[in-house]
Amino acid sequence: MCNYEISQVLNLYTHAPAFLVSLLLSFIVLMVDKKNPVNRNLFVFIFSFCLWIVNDFFQLLVSHSSIKLFLGKIAILESIALLFFLFFSYALVGKDLSFKKKALFSIPFLPILVLMFTKYNAVLIDQKSCNIQFGILYWYIYVFLLFYMVWSVRVLFARSKSNSVDDKLKKQFSAIMKGIIFGILWFVLFIALMEWAATNGYAWGDSVFMFTPVGMIVFMGFLAFAITQYQFLKIKIIVSQVLTYLIWIVIGSMYFFASSTINIILITFSLFLAIIFGLILIKSVKQEIKQKDELVKANKEINERKDELQLMAEKLAQANDQLRVLDNAKTEFISIASHQLRTPLTAVKGFISMLLEGSYGKLQKQQEDVLNKVYISNERLVNLVEDLLNVSRMESGRMEFKFANWDMAKICKDVYDTFVLKAKEHDLYLECNLPEQALPEVMIDGVKVREVVSNLLDNAIKYTLEGHGGVKLKLEQLGENIRVTISDTGIGIPQTELPYLFAKFSRGKDISRLNTGGTGLGLYVGKSMIESNGGRIWAESDGQDLGSRFIIEIPVKQSEELLKKWA
Repeated sequence: MCNYEISQVLNLYTHAPAFLVSLLLSFIVLMVDKKNPVNRNLFVFIFSFCLWIVNDFFQLLVSHSSIKLFLGKIAILESIALLFFLFFSYALVGKDLSFKKKALFSIPFLPILVLMFTKYNAVLIDQKSCNIQFGILYWYIYVFLLFYMVWSVRVLFARSKSNSVDDKLKKQFSAIMKGIIFGILWFVLFIALMEWAATNGYAWGDSVFMFTPVGMIVFMGFLAFAITQYQFLKIKIIVSQVLTYLIWIVIGSMYFFASSTINIILITFSLFLAIIFGLILIKSVKQEIKQKDELVKANKEINERKDELQLMAEKLAQANDQLRVLDNAKTEFISIASHQLRTPLTAVKGFISMLLEGSYGKLQKQQEDVLNKVYISNERLVNLVEDLLNVSRMESGRMEFKFANWDMAKICKDVYDTFVLKAKEHDLYLECNLPEQALPEVMIDGVKVREVVSNLLDNAIKYTLEGHGGVKLKLEQLGENIRVTISDTGIGIPQTELPYLFAKFSRGKDISRLNTGGTGLGLYVGKSMIESNGGRIWAESDGQDLGSRFIIEIPVKQSEELLKKWA
């Protein structure tokens, strides 16, 4: 049996606060979220320390040498706490370790298990005083503990320096690291004092070592600070659970003071209500936090989507800018190429005309037929070049209009006179219906409007089969607009093609069988010209082979904006 002084027994109570604080915190951490690896590893770490406090407590309390030696030998098992603190650190920074890595990191703990009950751990050197001499294994344990503490701090420190971690999380890591560093210094200090006292024969060495668990209270303080200030764990759940458990304990303790059956019944009923409402409170708090977490997660996803959309919008804007540059380059190229082509084509047209007129001598019939075909092909090229020039001018904003007062009846009569012979050549009738009363003059660029009307009338003749009806040109005033309608009995336009009829390079699928030389630019250019004159143009058709109607409307009173720009 071992002898103890009363002062040594009294010093055992230094373990009680550390044990109670650690035990309560460990179970609260586990109950907050049992599935979370952060909570699970932290629970094992804190609970292991609780077991070390209990072991140390009984080592100082028991008076049997064999039990004291046994407790001294198994005390080294508590060093596993630092291993789980390392796992906790990795989980806290978002790197939950696999089973293989955990097993690999646990290899340094194996010598502790193997040598636990050998002379390298602890031996009893004095039966009377129960003095235990610790072997070389304890130095290995000190290195083991220091190594895993430094490793844990390194994991947290590296994460806290990452740019992806916000300031709140960095402060949380900092609080935990300060607690670890304090714990290391605290234990090193008291172990050093104990070893120095033992070496120099001072009896107070064991008494000093009894204060080592107090360091755990300080570490728990840093951990609690991280919890409450930075919500490392869900503080509302912790507070609600702690308060609920305290209420249960307080009500339950009233059984010790119950003096009658009615008091016991009332206490039991109160405890039952407290348990029911306490569980409801805890569940509601958990539900509230879950909803908030889902809301935060949803907001985060929304912000990420916004960032993605913003990035896509920026890329789209850049792509549009590049397309605009390419489109301008294309327009400029077409303009230059068209200008370069128009001069030689005009010269070719002039010389062919002179040959056909006999300016260079009389031509044979075969020669005349060939030159007529060349003239027609050259004319198509001239029209194509002119259309391309008009498109490039409009798209680059270089198309100019000269507004003046024009009589639409005169424009329509001139166009009609131009195409009468062509209609007869195709065995088609051509009618021109002008109003009996004079119409008001309109402020437009008459040359360009005449060009559009001529193009529409030419198309109407081209796309009407020879000997199958004809074309009508009608002029009238409808309210504030002058309307020109060109209708034919030709091949018509399918309803599916009407929306795309005025698009650039757009041609109907049945057009090529009557006119193979079209470019699909005439209507696009005509629409742009009419709109630049303040009017509008559209097409109507009852269907395939049922004819078409092309309608132009010009306002009687021109807009102030166009007048200011072109008049």
